[in-house]
Amino acid sequence: MSTITLGNVRTSQRVSMPSVSAPMKLTVRGKIVIVTLAVLAIGILAIMWGPSSTASGEAGTPQQTTSVQVMPGHTLWQIAADANPHGDIRKTVDEIIELNSLPNASALQMGSEIAVPVYDK
Repeated sequence: MSTITLGNVRTSQRVSMPSVSAPMKLTVRGKIVIVTLAVLAIGILAIMWGPSSTASGEAGTPQQTTSVQVMPGHTLWQIAADANPHGDIRKTVDEIIELNSLPNASALQMGSEIAVPVYDK
């Protein structure tokens, strides 16, 4: 029987080196897209959580007012009933509160002067 000998057989192995990727560079179009998206996001947030206002009363028609001094025992309901005896007292109370920037009806202070709308009688 014969034997075949193959000399020194070398196998080459490749050593894998970690690949280094180049830093990402944005194109001009990519920068425009990112800026546009950021502006849209800020705009949407400003609309959603921004201040809001509502119109009250009739625009352009200032209402005449008179001053009333709050006496002991006076309530806003009584003052509103005296000012507008034939109207809706609840609406009149709301108008007096808004006109004087009162936080609520119980914020009326004895001795203070408040503005009261003048109604046709």
